[in-house]
Amino acid sequence: MKFLKPKFWESRSNILAILLSPISLLFYFLTALRKSLISPKKFKIPIICVGNIYVGGTGKTPVSIMIANILKTNNKNPAIIKKYYKDHEDEHKLINNITNSLILNKNRVAAIEKAERENFDVGILDDGFQDYTIKKTLNIICFNSRQLIGNGLVFPAGPLRERLSSLERAQIVIINGEKNKIFEEKILNISKNIKIFYSEYLPINIEQFKGKKLFAFAGIGNPNNFFKLLSKYNLNVQKKISFPDHYEFKKKEIEQITEDAVNNNLDLITTEKDFYRVKDYGFKDLRYLKVDLKIEEKNKFITEVLKHL
Repeated sequence: MKFLKPKFWESRSNILAILLSPISLLFYFLTALRKSLISPKKFKIPIICVGNIYVGGTGKTPVSIMIANILKTNNKNPAIIKKYYKDHEDEHKLINNITNSLILNKNRVAAIEKAERENFDVGILDDGFQDYTIKKTLNIICFNSRQLIGNGLVFPAGPLRERLSSLERAQIVIINGEKNKIFEEKILNISKNIKIFYSEYLPINIEQFKGKKLFAFAGIGNPNNFFKLLSKYNLNVQKKISFPDHYEFKKKEIEQITEDAVNNNLDLITTEKDFYRVKDYGFKDLRYLKVDLKIEEKNKFITEVLKHL
């Protein structure tokens, strides 16, 4: 979704959120009607869906990659399934670079059928919680502790694809960031069977940026989460620019950013996803922060995932 998220998505009392609420209500009822008319297809292989209800920026792809690696170490042969969007090639390159087991198709059902034909024994849906054509074996829903559910309203009055009550279809929730007992209680009030886990991003190559003056830019779901991560590790960010999620950078734009950095004696830093988006332009001075996703109680999480397969 190519826009910077509006500030009013953080407040229910904002006039824009109030004015857009009737449209959100219509959107909610149309979605509910569509869901009631669809009969989901069951597949021969188990389907793990890594989804969200907050629009973008919740870390679905790193979780999907982590699960694929976990399954491989448990003698499984998983495929990561993504619906093909031309402007998501950054994610496609990132997944293939790490797992080499990505299957893309404009239709997720067709992608899963291809996975079955190619003898993959588990399908991991990177996104697709709102795709009601597919019978899922396990639903894992991702949140970021900085945004959680925003103002709690459904798009366009708020940032939610569905109401929080849709978690009744989920078995696992992963919250990236700080612990929040109040939010946990909201989740468990919807379903006491949901297992809640916390995760965090650990920078791998942080040392190469320490002691430098940095110019940071990001075109991800929530650029501020990237900037906050840099701040958390005491990196000296002098300048930062946000772009919409999956932003298609023009070569001229990267040239201008690079020139600006050179003129101000700054080193460039971006996200791994953004790097893959502009890598082919060949800018030598462009580096990215590489992170590893760590999940608390990992053994418990692995056990919980495997019991559904």
